[in-house]
Amino acid sequence: MKTQVGIIGAGPAGLSLALLLQRAGIDCIMLESRSREYVESRVRAGLLEQNTVDLFNELQVADRLHKEGLQHHGVYFNFDGESIRIPFDELTGGRCITIYGQQEVVKDLIKANSDRGVKIIFEATAAKIEDFETTAPKIYFKQNGEEHIVECDFVAGCDGYHGIARKALPAKCYNEFKKEYPFSWLGILANAAPSTDELIYAFHERGFALHSLRSEKVSRLYLQVDNDDTTDNWSDKKIWEELSIRLSSKGFMLHTGEIFEKAITPMRSFMIDNMQYGRLFLAGDAAHIVPPTGGKGLNLAVADIKWLSSAIIDFYNNNKEEKLKNYSADCLRRIWRAQDFSNFMTYLFHKQAAHDSFEYHLQKARFEYIQSSKAQATTIAENYVGLKDI
Repeated sequence: MKTQVGIIGAGPAGLSLALLLQRAGIDCIMLESRSREYVESRVRAGLLEQNTVDLFNELQVADRLHKEGLQHHGVYFNFDGESIRIPFDELTGGRCITIYGQQEVVKDLIKANSDRGVKIIFEATAAKIEDFETTAPKIYFKQNGEEHIVECDFVAGCDGYHGIARKALPAKCYNEFKKEYPFSWLGILANAAPSTDELIYAFHERGFALHSLRSEKVSRLYLQVDNDDTTDNWSDKKIWEELSIRLSSKGFMLHTGEIFEKAITPMRSFMIDNMQYGRLFLAGDAAHIVPPTGGKGLNLAVADIKWLSSAIIDFYNNNKEEKLKNYSADCLRRIWRAQDFSNFMTYLFHKQAAHDSFEYHLQKARFEYIQSSKAQATTIAENYVGLKDI
């Protein structure tokens, strides 16, 4: 098989890249190791920045998003039962976030790619990438026990943290940064009407809690737990009781319902400081992971793709390579900003030490500063809805 751009991974990054390239008349082939049914049902993040929604509007893939997504113009921060609201629209000139499950984003993007003639090969496991130091890279993949080759001009590794693309980079060409946090999230999906009109982040002496939403009938909620904890230790009754305690504030009442998904996710930060080598380029989780506290994972992947698509299009249309050479540097400015914001949000709300400790009083001082300072609240709002300029 021959194409101009070989894309590994049919997640939001790879699918968005394919649509941007297709619109510019650039041919691509996408390889996805899982089945279409699997990737369309895989539950991931559900928070879309303003920039991400703007891109989906531009690509004309946002019809269902606008019908079913939930726009949020602010967020609630709770600390020891005291609640404040950060008004996004007032502080950022009308920008906001939209709650819309990643699996729904993927469904929309796959349909658009299929309708527009982009070739996606499902259940195709990429085995190795060769010759990406040259102008004729090759991707070897297996499907139904048979080996195939995609010959291309460029390879886009959008295959996640465990994919082969990052592993193909020479180890000498990048530095690796990682941080393992001393806590995890127990996350649930429940058939329960949301108890709030906007997300609630809550610090409590028993640990962090987050009330998010998926629809008018489905709630997404999280609890801070120990890294060695298991879902076996958490009955549905215990989960609802703990959420009710940690999310408690004046006038708040938690709606409960049937829990139909339950999982524990460790909190970690990871990134490399070079996302390219030769004709191989990485995007999304293949190059960076952020703790979900800031809601940046999917949005960072889409931001990468905007840089990468622009660079590839400039190469084909204008025979220029400057944007390709600057791809990592352009992406890393936003990635480091998102890493810092995600780290800030994580340490602001998670219990780290005893309730009257030095660390606790630092967290309380940060919360009180957000409460009293419009400048600090604006900084949080700008980062949360997505910075325009980097």
